[in-house]
Amino acid sequence: MLVGLSVSDDAAVYRIDENTAVIQTIDFFTPVVDNPYDYGAIAAANAMSDVYAMGGRVVLALNVCAFPPELPNEVKQEILRGGTDRVAEAGGVVAGGHTVDDKEPKYGLSVMGLVQPDKILRKRGAKPGDILVLTKPLGTGVITTAGKRGRAESVHIEKATAWMKELNRGASEVFLEIGAHACTDISGFSFLGHACELAEKSGVGLKIDAGAVSLLEGALSYAKQGMFPGGTHKNKKAYSAGIHFSGEIPENLQLLFFTPETSGGLLAAIDKESISICKRLFKDNNIPLHIIGTVTEKGACQIEVE
Repeated sequence: MLVGLSVSDDAAVYRIDENTAVIQTIDFFTPVVDNPYDYGAIAAANAMSDVYAMGGRVVLALNVCAFPPELPNEVKQEILRGGTDRVAEAGGVVAGGHTVDDKEPKYGLSVMGLVQPDKILRKRGAKPGDILVLTKPLGTGVITTAGKRGRAESVHIEKATAWMKELNRGASEVFLEIGAHACTDISGFSFLGHACELAEKSGVGLKIDAGAVSLLEGALSYAKQGMFPGGTHKNKKAYSAGIHFSGEIPENLQLLFFTPETSGGLLAAIDKESISICKRLFKDNNIPLHIIGTVTEKGACQIEVE
Protein backbone atom coordinates (compact mmCIF):
# COMPACT_ATOMS: atom_id res chain seq x y z
CA MET A 1 0.00 0.00 0.00
CA LEU A 2 1.64 3.23 -1.19
CA VAL A 3 -1.19 5.59 -0.26
CA GLY A 4 -3.82 4.60 2.31
CA LEU A 5 -5.40 5.86 5.50
CA SER A 6 -2.07 6.51 7.22
CA VAL A 7 -0.94 8.84 4.40
CA SER A 8 -4.35 9.78 3.01
CA ASP A 9 -4.60 11.59 -0.31
CA ASP A 10 -7.20 11.89 -3.06
CA ALA A 11 -7.30 8.10 -3.62
CA ALA A 12 -5.74 4.87 -2.41
CA VAL A 13 -2.74 3.51 -4.32
CA TYR A 14 -1.54 -0.11 -4.19
CA ARG A 15 1.66 -1.24 -5.91
CA ILE A 16 1.41 -4.43 -7.98
CA ASP A 17 5.01 -4.49 -9.19
CA GLU A 18 7.88 -2.12 -9.96
CA ASN A 19 6.07 -0.60 -12.94
CA THR A 20 2.41 -0.75 -11.98
CA ALA A 21 0.26 0.59 -9.16
CA VAL A 22 -3.54 0.54 -8.87
CA ILE A 23 -5.46 3.68 -7.93
CA GLN A 24 -8.81 3.01 -6.24
CA THR A 25 -11.51 5.55 -5.39
CA ILE A 26 -15.28 5.88 -5.01
CA ASP A 27 -17.68 8.82 -5.07
CA PHE A 28 -21.43 9.29 -5.46
CA PHE A 29 -24.00 11.94 -4.61
CA THR A 30 -27.58 13.15 -5.06
CA PRO A 31 -28.58 15.03 -8.25
CA VAL A 32 -27.04 18.46 -8.79
CA VAL A 33 -28.89 19.16 -12.05
CA ASP A 34 -32.33 18.18 -13.39
CA ASN A 35 -31.25 16.47 -16.62
CA PRO A 36 -30.66 12.73 -15.88
CA TYR A 37 -27.97 12.27 -18.54
CA ASP A 38 -26.03 15.31 -17.35
CA TYR A 39 -26.35 14.16 -13.73
CA GLY A 40 -24.82 10.79 -14.63
CA ALA A 41 -22.04 12.39 -16.65
CA ILE A 42 -21.19 14.87 -13.87
CA ALA A 43 -21.15 12.17 -11.19
CA ALA A 44 -18.85 10.02 -13.32
CA ALA A 45 -16.46 12.88 -14.12
CA ASN A 46 -16.36 13.78 -10.43
CA ALA A 47 -15.56 10.20 -9.38
CA MET A 48 -12.80 9.84 -11.96
CA SER A 49 -11.24 13.15 -10.94
CA ASP A 50 -9.45 11.54 -7.98
CA VAL A 51 -7.61 9.22 -10.37
CA TYR A 52 -6.47 12.20 -12.43
CA ALA A 53 -5.43 14.09 -9.29
CA MET A 54 -3.03 11.19 -8.59
CA GLY A 55 -1.62 11.21 -12.14
CA GLY A 56 -3.34 7.98 -13.21
CA ARG A 57 -5.40 6.80 -16.16
CA VAL A 58 -8.89 5.38 -15.77
CA VAL A 59 -9.22 1.67 -16.58
CA LEU A 60 -12.36 0.25 -14.96
CA ALA A 61 -15.46 1.57 -13.20
CA LEU A 62 -18.46 0.08 -11.38
CA ASN A 63 -21.78 1.88 -11.03
CA VAL A 64 -22.96 2.77 -7.52
CA CYS A 65 -26.73 3.33 -7.65
CA ALA A 66 -29.42 4.12 -5.09
CA PHE A 67 -32.71 4.71 -6.88
CA PRO A 68 -36.34 5.06 -5.71
CA PRO A 69 -38.38 2.08 -6.96
CA GLU A 70 -40.86 4.47 -8.59
CA LEU A 71 -38.15 6.28 -10.60
CA PRO A 72 -38.99 5.65 -14.30
CA ASN A 73 -36.68 3.20 -16.05
CA GLU A 74 -35.93 5.70 -18.79
CA VAL A 75 -34.58 8.13 -16.19
CA LYS A 76 -32.34 5.44 -14.69
CA GLN A 77 -31.13 4.50 -18.15
CA GLU A 78 -30.22 8.10 -18.95
CA ILE A 79 -28.27 8.47 -15.69
CA LEU A 80 -26.31 5.31 -16.43
CA ARG A 81 -25.79 6.30 -20.06
CA GLY A 82 -24.33 9.63 -18.97
CA GLY A 83 -21.87 7.88 -16.66
CA THR A 84 -20.95 5.20 -19.21
CA ASP A 85 -20.30 7.76 -21.95
CA ARG A 86 -17.99 9.75 -19.70
CA VAL A 87 -16.03 6.66 -18.67
CA ALA A 88 -15.68 5.70 -22.34
CA GLU A 89 -14.34 9.20 -23.08
CA ALA A 90 -11.77 8.60 -20.34
CA GLY A 91 -10.65 5.40 -22.08
CA GLY A 92 -12.14 3.09 -19.47
CA VAL A 93 -15.02 0.63 -19.29
CA VAL A 94 -18.02 0.23 -16.98
CA ALA A 95 -18.38 -3.39 -15.84
CA GLY A 96 -21.71 -3.46 -14.03
CA GLY A 97 -22.14 -2.28 -10.47
CA HIS A 98 -24.66 -2.46 -7.64
CA THR A 99 -28.11 -0.97 -7.04
CA VAL A 100 -30.21 -0.53 -3.90
CA ASP A 101 -33.59 1.08 -3.27
CA ASP A 102 -33.51 4.52 -1.69
CA LYS A 103 -35.93 7.42 -1.27
CA GLU A 104 -33.61 9.92 -2.98
CA PRO A 105 -31.55 9.12 -6.11
CA LYS A 106 -27.83 8.72 -5.64
CA TYR A 107 -25.31 7.82 -8.33
CA GLY A 108 -21.59 7.59 -8.77
CA LEU A 109 -18.73 5.24 -9.52
CA SER A 110 -16.12 3.07 -7.93
CA VAL A 111 -13.13 3.72 -10.18
CA MET A 112 -9.87 1.85 -10.74
CA GLY A 113 -6.93 3.52 -12.42
CA LEU A 114 -3.30 2.70 -13.13
CA VAL A 115 -0.17 4.72 -12.52
CA GLN A 116 3.59 4.17 -12.44
CA PRO A 117 4.65 4.01 -8.77
CA ASP A 118 7.42 6.58 -9.30
CA LYS A 119 5.12 9.07 -11.06
CA ILE A 120 2.26 9.41 -8.59
CA LEU A 121 1.03 12.96 -8.12
CA ARG A 122 0.50 13.74 -4.44
CA LYS A 123 -0.80 16.55 -2.26
CA ARG A 124 2.56 16.70 -0.58
CA GLY A 125 5.62 17.91 -2.48
CA ALA A 126 4.94 21.60 -3.08
CA LYS A 127 8.09 23.71 -2.56
CA PRO A 128 8.62 27.40 -1.76
CA GLY A 129 8.92 29.29 -5.03
CA ASP A 130 6.53 27.00 -6.92
CA ILE A 131 3.74 28.54 -8.99
CA LEU A 132 0.14 27.67 -8.08
CA VAL A 133 -2.20 26.91 -10.98
CA LEU A 134 -5.90 26.04 -11.19
CA THR A 135 -7.58 24.45 -14.22
CA LYS A 136 -11.31 25.16 -13.83
CA PRO A 137 -13.32 28.17 -12.66
CA LEU A 138 -15.08 28.08 -9.30
CA GLY A 139 -18.79 28.49 -8.65
CA THR A 140 -20.58 25.19 -9.30
CA GLY A 141 -21.71 25.03 -5.67
CA VAL A 142 -23.54 28.36 -5.59
CA ILE A 143 -24.95 27.94 -9.11
CA THR A 144 -26.42 24.49 -8.46
CA THR A 145 -27.79 25.70 -5.12
CA ALA A 146 -29.42 28.66 -6.85
CA GLY A 147 -30.81 26.20 -9.40
CA LYS A 148 -32.38 24.05 -6.70
CA ARG A 149 -34.01 27.16 -5.27
CA GLY A 150 -35.34 28.20 -8.68
CA ARG A 151 -33.17 31.32 -8.74
CA ALA A 152 -30.52 30.46 -11.35
CA GLU A 153 -30.55 31.59 -14.98
CA SER A 154 -30.57 28.71 -17.45
CA VAL A 155 -27.44 29.96 -19.22
CA HIS A 156 -25.50 29.85 -15.94
CA ILE A 157 -26.66 26.30 -15.21
CA GLU A 158 -25.75 25.22 -18.74
CA LYS A 159 -22.22 26.62 -18.48
CA ALA A 160 -21.69 25.16 -15.01
CA THR A 161 -22.95 21.79 -16.25
CA ALA A 162 -20.50 21.83 -19.15
CA TRP A 163 -17.60 22.47 -16.79
CA MET A 164 -18.71 19.78 -14.34
CA LYS A 165 -18.88 17.23 -17.16
CA GLU A 166 -15.37 18.14 -18.35
CA LEU A 167 -12.73 15.53 -17.49
CA ASN A 168 -9.47 16.46 -15.77
CA ARG A 169 -7.65 13.95 -17.97
CA GLY A 170 -5.79 16.40 -20.19
CA ALA A 171 -4.65 18.58 -17.31
CA SER A 172 -3.44 15.55 -15.38
CA GLU A 173 -1.41 14.32 -18.36
CA VAL A 174 0.33 17.68 -18.67
CA PHE A 175 1.11 17.82 -14.96
CA LEU A 176 2.50 14.31 -15.17
CA GLU A 177 4.64 15.19 -18.19
CA ILE A 178 6.21 18.26 -16.61
CA GLY A 179 6.58 16.69 -13.17
CA ALA A 180 4.25 18.82 -11.05
CA HIS A 181 5.47 18.92 -7.46
CA ALA A 182 1.98 18.54 -5.94
CA CYS A 183 -1.60 18.15 -7.14
CA THR A 184 -5.13 17.77 -5.82
CA ASP A 185 -8.64 18.19 -7.20
CA ILE A 186 -11.19 20.71 -5.98
CA SER A 187 -14.39 19.12 -4.70
CA GLY A 188 -16.47 19.00 -1.52
CA PHE A 189 -13.96 20.56 0.85
CA SER A 190 -13.88 23.70 -1.34
CA PHE A 191 -11.07 25.54 -3.07
CA LEU A 192 -9.52 26.78 0.16
CA GLY A 193 -10.11 23.51 2.00
CA HIS A 194 -8.20 21.51 -0.58
CA ALA A 195 -5.55 24.24 -0.79
CA CYS A 196 -5.10 23.94 2.98
CA GLU A 197 -4.60 20.19 2.67
CA LEU A 198 -1.95 20.67 -0.03
CA ALA A 199 -0.14 23.26 2.10
CA GLU A 200 -0.34 21.19 5.28
CA LYS A 201 0.89 17.96 3.71
CA SER A 202 3.70 19.81 1.91
CA GLY A 203 4.75 21.77 5.01
CA VAL A 204 4.54 25.10 3.15
CA GLY A 205 2.48 28.26 2.94
CA LEU A 206 0.46 29.53 0.00
CA LYS A 207 -0.09 33.07 -1.25
CA ILE A 208 -3.21 33.32 -3.39
CA ASP A 209 -4.24 36.22 -5.63
CA ALA A 210 -8.02 36.29 -5.21
CA GLY A 211 -8.45 38.34 -8.39
CA ALA A 212 -6.66 35.69 -10.46
CA VAL A 213 -9.05 32.91 -9.43
CA SER A 214 -11.48 32.36 -12.31
CA LEU A 215 -15.21 32.29 -11.46
CA LEU A 216 -18.10 30.89 -13.47
CA GLU A 217 -20.48 33.42 -14.96
CA GLY A 218 -23.11 34.28 -12.38
CA ALA A 219 -21.25 32.74 -9.44
CA LEU A 220 -20.41 35.99 -7.68
CA SER A 221 -23.94 37.29 -8.17
CA TYR A 222 -25.42 34.20 -6.52
CA ALA A 223 -22.85 34.46 -3.73
CA LYS A 224 -23.99 38.03 -3.08
CA GLN A 225 -27.55 36.66 -2.84
CA GLY A 226 -26.44 34.13 -0.22
CA MET A 227 -26.95 31.03 -2.38
CA PHE A 228 -24.56 28.91 -0.36
CA PRO A 229 -25.05 25.20 0.36
CA GLY A 230 -24.75 23.98 3.94
CA GLY A 231 -21.22 22.70 3.33
CA THR A 232 -19.90 26.24 2.90
CA HIS A 233 -20.08 27.12 6.57
CA LYS A 234 -18.83 23.69 7.60
CA ASN A 235 -15.75 24.19 5.42
CA LYS A 236 -15.19 27.68 6.78
CA LYS A 237 -15.34 26.39 10.35
CA ALA A 238 -12.95 23.55 9.55
CA TYR A 239 -10.30 25.53 7.62
CA SER A 240 -10.53 29.25 8.40
CA ALA A 241 -8.03 29.12 11.29
CA GLY A 242 -5.18 28.65 8.84
CA ILE A 243 -6.27 31.34 6.39
CA HIS A 244 -5.76 35.11 6.41
CA PHE A 245 -7.78 37.34 4.07
CA SER A 246 -6.84 40.83 2.99
CA GLY A 247 -9.29 43.42 4.29
CA GLU A 248 -10.21 44.27 0.69
CA ILE A 249 -11.77 40.86 -0.06
CA PRO A 250 -15.56 40.95 0.48
CA GLU A 251 -17.18 38.34 2.68
CA ASN A 252 -19.29 36.87 -0.13
CA LEU A 253 -16.13 36.10 -2.13
CA GLN A 254 -14.50 34.60 0.95
CA LEU A 255 -17.49 32.31 1.41
CA LEU A 256 -17.41 31.39 -2.27
CA PHE A 257 -13.86 30.15 -1.77
CA PHE A 258 -15.15 27.90 1.06
CA THR A 259 -18.07 26.55 -0.99
CA PRO A 260 -18.08 22.87 -2.06
CA GLU A 261 -17.41 22.33 -5.75
CA THR A 262 -18.65 19.43 -7.87
CA SER A 263 -16.17 17.96 -10.37
CA GLY A 264 -13.86 20.95 -9.96
CA GLY A 265 -10.47 21.46 -11.53
CA LEU A 266 -6.99 20.46 -10.48
CA LEU A 267 -4.88 22.64 -8.19
CA ALA A 268 -1.17 22.08 -8.73
CA ALA A 269 2.20 23.42 -7.62
CA ILE A 270 4.59 23.80 -10.56
CA ASP A 271 8.32 24.49 -10.54
CA LYS A 272 8.71 28.06 -11.79
CA GLU A 273 11.24 26.81 -14.34
CA SER A 274 8.52 24.59 -15.85
CA ILE A 275 5.67 27.09 -15.93
CA SER A 276 6.38 28.28 -19.49
CA ILE A 277 6.20 24.78 -20.98
CA CYS A 278 3.17 24.06 -18.79
CA LYS A 279 1.34 27.07 -20.24
CA ARG A 280 2.29 26.06 -23.78
CA LEU A 281 1.09 22.48 -23.35
CA PHE A 282 -2.21 23.64 -21.91
CA LYS A 283 -2.68 26.07 -24.78
CA ASP A 284 -1.79 23.40 -27.36
CA ASN A 285 -4.44 21.11 -25.86
CA ASN A 286 -7.07 23.88 -25.53
CA ILE A 287 -7.21 23.48 -21.76
CA PRO A 288 -7.57 26.61 -19.59
CA LEU A 289 -4.88 27.31 -17.03
CA HIS A 290 -4.99 30.04 -14.41
CA ILE A 291 -1.92 31.14 -12.45
CA ILE A 292 -3.36 32.03 -9.05
CA GLY A 293 -0.44 32.37 -6.66
CA THR A 294 2.82 31.05 -5.28
CA VAL A 295 4.11 28.60 -2.69
CA THR A 296 5.90 30.23 0.24
CA GLU A 297 7.78 29.19 3.35
CA LYS A 298 5.49 27.99 6.11
CA GLY A 299 4.40 30.89 8.29
CA ALA A 300 1.90 31.68 11.03
CA CYS A 301 -0.92 31.15 8.52
CA GLN A 302 -1.03 28.39 5.96
CA ILE A 303 -2.66 30.57 3.32
CA GLU A 304 -2.62 34.29 2.61
CA VAL A 305 -5.42 35.45 0.29
CA GLU A 306 -4.82 38.91 -1.13
